[in-house]
Amino acid sequence: MSSPKLKITFLGTGTSSGVPMIACNCEVCTSADPKDKRLRSSILVESETTSIVVDTTPDFRYQMLRLGIKKLDAVLFTHPHKDHIAGLDDIRAFNYFQEMPMDVYANELTQAALKKEFSYIFAEHKYPGIPDITLKDIGEGSFLIGDIPVTPIKVWHLKMPVLGFRFGNFTYITDANRIDEPEKEKIKGSEAIVLNALRRNKHISHFNLQEAIDMVHELKIPRAYFTHISHQLGLHAEINKELPAGIELAYDNQQVLTK
Repeated sequence: MSSPKLKITFLGTGTSSGVPMIACNCEVCTSADPKDKRLRSSILVESETTSIVVDTTPDFRYQMLRLGIKKLDAVLFTHPHKDHIAGLDDIRAFNYFQEMPMDVYANELTQAALKKEFSYIFAEHKYPGIPDITLKDIGEGSFLIGDIPVTPIKVWHLKMPVLGFRFGNFTYITDANRIDEPEKEKIKGSEAIVLNALRRNKHISHFNLQEAIDMVHELKIPRAYFTHISHQLGLHAEINKELPAGIELAYDNQQVLTK
């Protein structure tokens, strides 16, 4: 699929607890650098005509307000963990102003979680004002949302399948610690990639910093941005100095242009 020019905005780049973490007095959580303030991980993907959010975090409402987002065409979900789905209820504001249901794309696993966590959205007799969504299946094949091409990429979060997405020449992967070889082939040739890099030490279900660096080099992607960062990784400015050329830590509200 051909792809239009895209603008990617990092709505949040933090792990499930966010940064700063509640009750923590470490140097990262008390840092004055705004790049050390991280809401839960999500991105906004925009062409001239289409706007997509990947995941509705617990911070979704504030993320939309912070950037003044007035139009949203669809939501894509990566997986059913609470830090990636908890903000779905606030879709109802877009329902109200756009006067139409919101297209929500998810795999079977995530759809089951949405129906459990937000049972009132799917009730036979709906209370007025609740979110109005059109649930759409994500299979293995590529598809279009407006003019934006989307290719699902299955990665592994320990034993949980998680969806990454390639939008044209931009690939977004969060909450992963393994990518199978056939899925790597879908990523290769991207101009830019986002990977999770939780901390320095090894983790049971996330890439650590070195594993994320190694994956970028293996895939030979020229630009890379790391997300889903915990306070344990260290100060943004200090870690960035250590990273190889072409790789950087993402930060909240950062924008990346690609096609």
